[in-house]
Amino acid sequence: MRTVDLILRKRGGEELAPEEIQYLVDGYTSGEIPDYQMASFLMATFFSGMTDRELSACTDTMIRSGETIDLSDIPGFKVDKHSTGGVGDKTSLICAPIAAAAGVVVPMMSGRGLGHTGGTLDKLESIPGFRTDLTIDEFRRQLADLGLAFIGQSDDVAPADKRLYALRDVTGTVESIPLIASSIMSKKIAEGIDALVLDVKVGYGAFMKKQVDARRLAAAMVGIGRRLDKKVVALITDMNQPLGYAIGNALEVMEVSQTLQKAGPADLTRLSLELAARMIHLGKKAATLDEARKIAEDKLMDGSAYRKFKQVVAAQGGNPKALDNFELLPNATGMREIMSPRGGYVSAIMAEDIGRASQMMGAGRNSKEEGIDPAVGVILEVKVGEKIDVGAVLCRLYYTGEENVDEAADLVEDAFRISGNRPEERELILEVVS
Repeated sequence: MRTVDLILRKRGGEELAPEEIQYLVDGYTSGEIPDYQMASFLMATFFSGMTDRELSACTDTMIRSGETIDLSDIPGFKVDKHSTGGVGDKTSLICAPIAAAAGVVVPMMSGRGLGHTGGTLDKLESIPGFRTDLTIDEFRRQLADLGLAFIGQSDDVAPADKRLYALRDVTGTVESIPLIASSIMSKKIAEGIDALVLDVKVGYGAFMKKQVDARRLAAAMVGIGRRLDKKVVALITDMNQPLGYAIGNALEVMEVSQTLQKAGPADLTRLSLELAARMIHLGKKAATLDEARKIAEDKLMDGSAYRKFKQVVAAQGGNPKALDNFELLPNATGMREIMSPRGGYVSAIMAEDIGRASQMMGAGRNSKEEGIDPAVGVILEVKVGEKIDVGAVLCRLYYTGEENVDEAADLVEDAFRISGNRPEERELILEVVS
């Protein structure tokens, strides 16, 4: 078969056979198909989409492009959780220990932050000594011992995805829903899971801005899981304002610790408990979802989830004392308060602008090669719907260098919308797709 013929057929909206999809993915991964031809195919896919059969073939080929992790000798259902990315989204560090404390085996293969959204690995690595570069053998041993381990994606797991994502990033095809779905699901299934809970963010601070697109992405990923005999459920959740109050790596770890000690923000606690309950239910530790919710709440309230997280931190080389003594975490050297220019109700907090401001000060990166400053970020003092007086503090910026602070402060101030009327309350969990 000829690559150009497949490009032309896809451009014309035709369905390609599974072996033709395999030919393209394998050929590009091996270097036989050049960048310019694969870029053309990706753009044709961006406009023409993929059928379910094409999507399954693409995902399966990406899984088989590298090694898969075999966890079959570890007793129990293996359940992971994945978020499509948001501002202040640190739920993985809360729901995973809750689920593990309930007896679920949780293999957490996570990523780094890029752009205005944070990454789980970056948050964990702000804990002094914490290692995310576990070998596969270390990963498996820790799962057997503690039921929870956090690891970065190995270069040997789904290497086709790594090559394709890099090309998508420079060809304007990142937003393709089938390509996003196959990218996420190939990595998750290659890590040896039985089930997956997805948190698909939607809103101003999310990758998906419209709920209809979030629903399409969720349905695509759930469908892939079903065809590959994996149990998958997706929650579509609001990301129009940051989740919780803390944005920035060490600041978010502090909020995780507070939440696991029953003193966290209401929105973060609620969503983390619901995600954990879904993991517990899929992990066959509860017969019903209501029973799973009760177990999740019990594991948070009795302190066992917090103890589990500290055990994992210690096992991966981190200092668990930093979760009780925040002075042991990276701390900023400067702080600036942002005051409200008028009184009224907070009608909106533009999450992406808050994330971008935090990124400007060093909490995020523009490319995967850039370093980050784990100490910097933003702490909100108010949430949408709260009443505020003129001159009251909206939030605080924490920084270690003066560069970009003025620009970040302007961006943050503009992110808060103050009006004379209390806004209608928006649901946190908008839909469930299963």
